[in-house]
This record gives sequence, C-alpha cells and structure tokens, in this order.
Amino acid sequence: MRIIALLLIAFCLSVQHSHAQGPHPGTVETRMVHSLNGHWRIIVDPYENGYYNYRYEPYDASPNPSRSAYFSDAAPRDKSELLEYDFERSDSLRVPGDWNTQKERLFYYEGTVWYRTLFDHAPSSPSNRTFLHFGAVNYRADVYLNGKKLGHHIGGFTPFSFEVTGLLNATRNSMVVKVDNKRTKDAVPTLNTDWWNYGGITRDVRLTETPGTFIRDAVVQLDRKDPKRLRASVVMDGANAAGQTVRLTIPELKIDASAVTDPSGTAMFSLPLRSAVRYWSPDDPKLYDVTIRSSDDTFRERIGLRTITVAGTSILLNGTKVFLRGISIHEESPFTKGRANTREDAVTMLTRAKELGCNFVRLAHYPHNEQMVRMADSMGMMVWEEIPVYWTIDWRNEATYRNAEAQLEAMIMRDRNRASTIIWSMANETPVSDVRNAFLGRLAARARGLDSTRLISAALEQSGLPGEPNTRSITDPFAETVDILSFNQYIGWYDGLPDKCLEVQWKITQQKPVIISEFGADAKYGFHGDTLTRFSEEYQEDLYKKTLRMLGTIPQLSGMSPWILNDFRSPRRPLPVIQDGWNRKGLYSENGEKKKAFFVLQKYYEQKKTGR
Repeated sequence: MRIIALLLIAFCLSVQHSHAQGPHPGTVETRMVHSLNGHWRIIVDPYENGYYNYRYEPYDASPNPSRSAYFSDAAPRDKSELLEYDFERSDSLRVPGDWNTQKERLFYYEGTVWYRTLFDHAPSSPSNRTFLHFGAVNYRADVYLNGKKLGHHIGGFTPFSFEVTGLLNATRNSMVVKVDNKRTKDAVPTLNTDWWNYGGITRDVRLTETPGTFIRDAVVQLDRKDPKRLRASVVMDGANAAGQTVRLTIPELKIDASAVTDPSGTAMFSLPLRSAVRYWSPDDPKLYDVTIRSSDDTFRERIGLRTITVAGTSILLNGTKVFLRGISIHEESPFTKGRANTREDAVTMLTRAKELGCNFVRLAHYPHNEQMVRMADSMGMMVWEEIPVYWTIDWRNEATYRNAEAQLEAMIMRDRNRASTIIWSMANETPVSDVRNAFLGRLAARARGLDSTRLISAALEQSGLPGEPNTRSITDPFAETVDILSFNQYIGWYDGLPDKCLEVQWKITQQKPVIISEFGADAKYGFHGDTLTRFSEEYQEDLYKKTLRMLGTIPQLSGMSPWILNDFRSPRRPLPVIQDGWNRKGLYSENGEKKKAFFVLQKYYEQKKTGR
C-alpha cells in the first residue's frame, strides 16, 4: 500500500524555456500586487514584420535593435524617420482573454499578435524585489520591457515569471509581448487536437513585490510513512537566505515551530500532530490557516490535509474506499464561450459538476487555470490534472520531451499545495510504441521525483483480444507504471451502436483500480429522435444507460469521468446544423441547458453515493 499524502503550500519557481526567474505565481495571492489586466493595444502580424527585417533576420538578435521592431514601441523622432506601426492608434484586446472570441476577424487566426500596455510602478520600498507574472500565454510568449527582452516562454497553459527589479521606470513603462499560437509538429500539444486553439494572453498578468530575501518555496505535508506527523520544508531566496530563522504556525492544530535555514536557504520541519485533524474530503473540505514567517517575509495560505491510498484494486481517501464520481471538463468559459480564466467560470463549472453528483473532475487535456484548482479545494472536488501529451507527439525529439517535462514540472510546482489534486496524468490516447513508452516512463519518473505523494495515471490504450472480438483488455505496457488504470472507450458511438455495449466483456488482469477516463456520444440539445438517431438526445441518453450497465461488470471499477460536462468548440466538428464547430458530447449545451443523459448519470451517481 502506498500512502499518498497531500503536498501543501508551494510558492515555487515555475519558469519553462525562459531566461528569468521569480517566485511561483501561487505566491501572488499573499503578495503586494499590481495588476496589469485590462485592455492592451494589439498589432496582428501574420508575417512577423515586427520581429524580422526584410532579410528575415530577428531584430532582437542585435544589441541595438532597429526602432522598426514592434517591441521598441517607438514613435518617429522627426519627419525623416519612417515607422510603419503605431500601438497608440491600433486596436485593443482584453487581458486576460483569447483573441478568437473577442474579435470575429481573429476567430480562426493562428499566428503572431503583438500586445502592448503602458503602466506606472514605484516599489513600496527601495529594498524590495519586483517580479512580472503571467498565468499563461498561448503558445509562445516573447516578453519585452521598455524595448529590452526579458525572455521567452513556451507552453500555452503554464505560469511563468521574470524578475524586473531595477528595470522599471516610475512612469510610462512599456510592456510588449509577442504572442504566437501557431501549431507545430514538435510542440506539446502537437498539430492535431480536438479542442480550440485559443490564442492570446489568456490568464492574469501581475507585478508582485517581495522583500530582498523572501520565502520562495514552502511545502507542508503529512508524513508518507506516519500520517500522524507533519513534514515541511521552506526555501528562502536572496542574499541572506542562509541562517534565517523560519517560523511555521497552524493555530487550529496548535503548531508553532521554528527552524533555521541551511547554506542553501532550506529549513526542514518534522512535527507530531497532537491535535485531532479534520481531514479534507469532498463532504468536508476543511482548510487550515497556515502562516510562515521569516525575519522580513510573511506568507499565509489555506491548506487541506488528506491521504490518498491505492490498496489492491481500491482507492482509499483518508483510509476509506472511495468511488470517483466524475466528469471531464475543458477550460472553456460558460459565459464567453472562450478560454475560461475567472473565479466565476470555475465556480459555475464546479457547481454544475456538484449538481450532477460528482466528487471528482478530470481537467482535460492540459493544466487549467489556478482559479479552478483553488475553487476545487474550497468547494470539495477531487481533481485529475494532466499535460497536453495528446495523441501522436514527436516521441523521438528530445526538445519535445523537454517541453513536455517543463509543462509537467510547472503544473506540479504550481498545484502540489492543493488538497483537491489527487492524480497527475502523463498523457491521453497515445499509441503504443517503444519510443512512446520510454517518453512516458521518463515523465512518470520525473513526476514522482517532484511529488511522490499523488497517484500517477494516463488515458491508456485498450483493445480487443485475438479471437475474442467482444472481449476488451488493457495491453498497454505503461499500465505497469501507473498507479491507476484509466482508459477512454466509445463503444456505441465510434464503435458500433449502443446495443454493442451489452455484448462486450472486459478482462483486465492488472490488479489495480480502474477509472474510465472517457465515454459518451454527441447530442445537440433540443434535437430529438429515436434511440438510433445519431446526435439526438435520445441516442446519447440510451448510450449512457447501456454503457453504465457494461462498465458495472468490471470488478476493479473505482470511478469514471465521462466525456464531457459542457459542449466545447472544436474545428474538427464541422457538421452543419448539428455541430457547427462544437463537440456536442457535453451533458450541458454551450448555453448551459441540461440534456437527457445528464439525468441518467445523475441518478447513477446518487445510487453510487448511497450504496444502492
């Protein structure tokens, strides 16, 4: 039995493929913040004229870039100077937000858009350090401050930061970001996906101040071998990081302890839990107030304590067997129909999942915004998080692997303090091969190295058995690595009609818990027919009934996350009148209307909850 204990409070470095460092964006919640959200001026630049000269040489490769470079944000000195751009007279977009749903002319656009904002900033103390944080930019961001490049970041769903101490003017700072969402073969995700490629600065942008020496990373968790003890580590950053006295307090648990940082700036704690602990769960999402203090810095967080255990074919939450009553979710706003990024988005989607009867959500197919996992903590919803290693990645390309690993690291470092997160997923529907197996194996090893306290999974491959056309099994070799066996299956939609569910048997030989990570069928809300009329609510409803009956025959079944909570945009779905660019597998329509299959799953989850 492996005890999976909660990692709590991670104020950590989260920069991938960038040339700067800063505290993890999770610290923004307790820091002095200057928001840079709002309307930014934009220039749409499909030929990248603002980045390359006419010989296709990058302007920022020169120590003295031409003023024709858009990141220079220049105005003509006199009538003799020709500059063919002007942010002041250009269009604007809201940040955070995607460009696709804000401007009709950019709905299908993939390429470069330049963003520019002007701001004033005077640090509250001359000894403070200042960091620039981006929640996410899809897909590549090149960031310039007052004409000088800070660095770049690759990955459309993970946070990054740059230290800008001493680089800011008191007034009229120009921040320019080159945003490029073009799909490429060696990227993660790669060229082909079944969701919308929203471009833009899609999450919050903030300036954050810290003292000169600050708490960069703090992790508090239950001891894996002895859950009656609390373990913690705190990492200081700055010139005086070594020899600092760090104090950890959790008043409700009567914890008040101090430790001194070593030469690397790290302080360690191992403390007995003498007070009774209210363990976090969906029925009681208890969060404790935790304070960490150094001589110059103070952070406060709210954390939950819980254990998650794999015992044979069962999943145990706080020592009790649990069935994961789940649903999959894409990061698409129920209000704007574009990229979700607000607390209201998160509350609405999790409330819909709660009404369905869920205690678990699968956040597909990439790291969702931090609001979602924080609200899952407070609302009581277990979470599966994954990275966009999706379908056929460029498995042989070492740069592609490093990209995937960087996104995995950023996701774990951002969210390992969330009680709600119980599963890290390495991939979705990736075809088996030796190079793929090695790629995923490296990712799983890295995940366990960063956080050994949560479960590892992936949407594995499943197939029929030779000579037994109606028998399915998991022959994916990555099944030996994961803690939970998960797979997607669409019997009755992509594979025959719903009655086929009544004929299929499952022979799963691995003695591990099983989660069905996807099943479902498309249905347009309000379109009706008989149970064999594809895209009708009746077809989807019938398939859910027969699928649930089929899955109930799997002895190891420990949960499911059907596909999907809401209809979502996808350019792969052009069927006129029915799809019109929407994947229609949602139990809610894009306008929040419940389909008939919603009530089938709701009834099933109620029976699972009550043991009927």
